[in-house]
Amino acid sequence: MVTKTPKFFYLLSFVKSIYWEFKSYFVPKKVVYKIEGHCKRCGKCCNYMYSYDTYTEKEFKFMQFLFPKYKRFYIKGRDDFGNLIFACKYLTKEGLCSQYNKRLEMCKRYPVRILKFKPILHEGCGFKVIEKDFLSYLK
Repeated sequence: MVTKTPKFFYLLSFVKSIYWEFKSYFVPKKVVYKIEGHCKRCGKCCNYMYSYDTYTEKEFKFMQFLFPKYKRFYIKGRDDFGNLIFACKYLTKEGLCSQYNKRLEMCKRYPVRILKFKPILHEGCGFKVIEKDFLSYLK
C-alpha cells in the first residue's frame, strides 16, 4: 500500500524554506582577525597605546588608583579623534623594556592573536593582520 504525502506537507516545507532564506539575510558577517608575524622591538606599541574606555585624565587617574600596576603608564597626548594616547615609563631609547621581567600580562600577550575587531598596528610593525571570514574557511 502506497501512501501519498499530503499537499499540506509540501506547502509547510516550502514556507519553512522561505522563512530560513529570509532569516539568512540578517545573519551578521562573521569575521575573525588573526595576528601573524614577529616583534621587531621598535617600541612603537609601548609608546603609542590607546584605551577605548578611558576618555578623560580623571578616568585615567581613577584607573591607576584601582590598578596600581598601571602607574607605569602616562598620558602622552590625544589623537585626531580625541582618544587618549598612553606611553610606558619603562621604555628605553632603543625601544626595549627596562622592566622586561616585571612587565604586565597585557604586555606579555601583545598582540592578542585572535580578535573580533580589526586592530590597527603601527606602521613598520613586524605583525600583520589576517582577516578570516567564512569563505576563507571554505577554501
